[in-house]
Amino acid sequence: MSQQQFNAGQTRGQAQEKAEQWTESAKQTAQSARDKTADLTHQAGDKAADLTQSARDKSADGSHSAKQSAQHNQEQAAGLFGQTGESVKNMAQGALDGVKNSLGMNEKK
Repeated sequence: MSQQQFNAGQTRGQAQEKAEQWTESAKQTAQSARDKTADLTHQAGDKAADLTQSARDKSADGSHSAKQSAQHNQEQAAGLFGQTGESVKNMAQGALDGVKNSLGMNEKK
């Protein structure tokens, strides 16, 4: 009986040692998974921040470009109105001269 008790105790000790090894292995695996998850979370946060900044930069560039385009269009419109105003003025002067000529009021010196 003594040999059986010895063998049973030895088997029990080996089983306990295996259980402790598995437990330690599971703890290490869990810690590794937590570390990887933390790293991925950090990387995802960095990537999100980069994308957000990139979107802000593009938005700012777009706003600047839109502002320049609007200013250019305004300058073109001002030039067109100036030309149109000059044309209307010349047509009015021509009409006035025509009326003066018709009435003999045109002064020619």
